[in-house]
Amino acid sequence: MRIVARKTIVNFYQNHSDLKIALEEWYSKTQRAEWLNSSEIKQTFNSVYSVGNDRFVFNIKGNDYRLVALILFKIKTVYVRFIGTHAEYDKTDCTKI
Repeated sequence: MRIVARKTIVNFYQNHSDLKIALEEWYSKTQRAEWLNSSEIKQTFNSVYSVGNDRFVFNIKGNDYRLVALILFKIKTVYVRFIGTHAEYDKTDCTKI
């Protein structure tokens, strides 16, 4: 998959050093993937879930953080839309970000 917003990921873990390994692992697995649908994502990340509007929520670092991505299967592209704590995530409407 092609991942848009690598810089967003790096910037986030530069401010949250405890996340570097977890986010790099997510990036690496996602980049190698060739998902065709949501069930294939689930094979890579068992804690992912769809929230509609092509958005998927990934639990990062034992569910301490959340990453929301817009995934377009036809063009094999993942857009990172949000990374934040659980509390920050709870304040968002992730179907619109």
